[in-house]
Amino acid sequence: MQAAILTVLSVFLSLDSLSAHRSKPNQIREPDESNGQNDEAAQKKKNQPHIIFILTDDQGFNDIGYHNPTIKTPTLDKLAAEGVTLENYYVQPICTPSRSQLITGRYQIHTGLQHSIIRPSQPSCLPFHMDTLPERLREAGYSTHMVGKWHLGFYRKACLPTRKGFDSFFGSLTGSVDYYSYGSCDGPGLCGYDLHEGEGVAWGHEGKYSTTLFTQRARKILETHKPSERPLFLLLSLQAVHTPLQPPKSYIYPYRDMANVARRKFAAMVSTVDEAVRNVTYALRKYGYYRNSVIIYSTDNGAQPFTGGSNWPLRGRKGTYWEGGVRGVAFVHSPLLRRRRRVSKALLHITDWFPTLVGLAGGNITQSHGLDGFDVWPTISEGKESPRKEILHNIDPLHRLPSETPAGKKTASGGLSVKPFKDKAFKKPKKKKVLKQKPKQKSMLKLKTTKKPQTFSRHAAKPKSVPLTKPKLKPLPKSKAAPKPKTKDDARHHSLHLKIHSSGAPSVSGTSRPGYQPQSKSRVKTKSRRTASQNQTMSRSGPLKAHLKSEQTLDQYQNMSQSGAPMPKSHPTPELKPSEPVWDTSVQAAIRVGDWKLLTGDPGHGDWVPPQVLPTLTGRWWNLERASLTFSKSTTHKNVWLFNISADPYERQDMADHRPDVVQQLLGRLAYYNRTAVPVYFPPDDPRANPNQNGGVWVPWVHGEEDEEAKYHGVYKKVKNSKKKRKKKKCRLCKLKSFFMKLNTGMMSNRI
Repeated sequence: MQAAILTVLSVFLSLDSLSAHRSKPNQIREPDESNGQNDEAAQKKKNQPHIIFILTDDQGFNDIGYHNPTIKTPTLDKLAAEGVTLENYYVQPICTPSRSQLITGRYQIHTGLQHSIIRPSQPSCLPFHMDTLPERLREAGYSTHMVGKWHLGFYRKACLPTRKGFDSFFGSLTGSVDYYSYGSCDGPGLCGYDLHEGEGVAWGHEGKYSTTLFTQRARKILETHKPSERPLFLLLSLQAVHTPLQPPKSYIYPYRDMANVARRKFAAMVSTVDEAVRNVTYALRKYGYYRNSVIIYSTDNGAQPFTGGSNWPLRGRKGTYWEGGVRGVAFVHSPLLRRRRRVSKALLHITDWFPTLVGLAGGNITQSHGLDGFDVWPTISEGKESPRKEILHNIDPLHRLPSETPAGKKTASGGLSVKPFKDKAFKKPKKKKVLKQKPKQKSMLKLKTTKKPQTFSRHAAKPKSVPLTKPKLKPLPKSKAAPKPKTKDDARHHSLHLKIHSSGAPSVSGTSRPGYQPQSKSRVKTKSRRTASQNQTMSRSGPLKAHLKSEQTLDQYQNMSQSGAPMPKSHPTPELKPSEPVWDTSVQAAIRVGDWKLLTGDPGHGDWVPPQVLPTLTGRWWNLERASLTFSKSTTHKNVWLFNISADPYERQDMADHRPDVVQQLLGRLAYYNRTAVPVYFPPDDPRANPNQNGGVWVPWVHGEEDEEAKYHGVYKKVKNSKKKRKKKKCRLCKLKSFFMKLNTGMMSNRI
């Protein structure tokens, strides 16, 4: 009996063990599924490259070794030679616009930063409703860090880099600081300390050279971050080689043969940048980033010959829309490139980095509406044709030529001509009626606006916003008025548009890009852009009618997959007769379409400055970066220039009078872009920004929910205080400056 019971128990035990063994595979499957998901996530992270973006300041076309052997940059030369050198790459002529276009991927006409830079005392920064490159990369799983120069506004904490998508920030907020003391000035008596970490002040670093200090911080980030766990985006924004010229003495010795002292110091600072890049690339290899990394090197604008830089043989300098001001030095170095060791002449622009890097990181680019950039990674990596066919360099309605000819008088190119300037015009320009500003605080600023100023806040789309001053042009026959918005959304879209500087083409309403409104929670999926045909590269002298003839062709020039709203078929770029003016050519503007480049208004002093030749004596940086209405005798009768950049990269052959058809088509493109522009936001200096009122430091000075932008009406312009009118003493130094200016102009005109 006992034996039978034992037999039955053994049978039951064997069945339980068998069922247990059978259940084990089911129990293991769940961890296998989770492991599979983890493997997919790990594989995705593995495919996401580490992005290292190195941005230099004021480095010219002739300020790198592979363009000029006298500049000793062995590291940069090697990285460029082993990667892809970008020889048809464009930036903006000054700091703030370039940096804003890198961070937002939008032209400055779409951010309100069309005019000048953001000075330390101005309550201005990037629009709050726009997404940024680090925000999109962080959403894709990246750890984002910034080291170096910001220069995109800081008047409130919402403007700081840590509020714009960066996990950490270490650097300066203003445009130019002392390389050792970290003092920054915005004019006489307006000086303060400017070195920050996160959202606080970074004390205790005085005496350390900023390029070295920023490089050490970048290496520390690479050392502490784990590349196998999370991809990294590092923006190393060096202040070098911006003024003041303060290289360590040991770097000057290799350039001791240079006669020009400013050029010698400038070249030494370029060598400090080369060493910084060498240290960063060494850290990338040491800590396991390099094999899965993309290194991008770019300048933010052209060089300033005033302070030792060189754009030779390109025309112009920093702050101008000649090639010397906007054609930038850049290259991409990465083991991930499919075609390396080559030079790319594809047309590229600084706005292209936003969609390119987000796409490379596996992010969702469709969420960023209104981008002006293109995904150019296939162009860089594989050598495919660039999707970019044109570049809008800028439209600055606040920078206009001071006088115009009577109505109806036109140039051979079809644009409005300008009266020749007289010597008296330089001494005492005609005063215009201005309205005093409405804020209660005392200031030396006056309002330059239209007859009926209205409030405009660029950070919140309001139906009451009004376009800028409408130029006085002769209306064309049969012109149609812009249709009135039917809905509230249309009215809001309509309020963000500027009226075109002509009545020849009707204004577009209801076609505003969604990216220029405050972002809503609901996202609208946009239709994909039609791929531009590959065989539409312009001939060097051919007209643009084949490219700007129809609405379908115009769509190829626009990033329609990112803008969210295609241009309506009822409003194509009009085909105009040569005698019909379509654009106010007194407005400063520049555009590149195919091989052709058009400039209107005052593009800036257009000289060719050979190395070690200074056109005038140096001045403070805050004066060098601000526009001045000074015109040379050779350009007093000009307000339209046309160049074939492919055939004439140095802009010596003006084709405006020979190709009026091309001029008209490009003026039409300017008019089209102007319809999409938002009003300029250029507020007056705020006395509360004075570092003396903030502990001797440049820090945010607007707190709480105060709406700083809404209280300003129109656009303000700084003028001299009438109470301090004194007789100017004779300036012998001014005469010396004038002498050197005339001497250099004569040399350049004779091509000496």
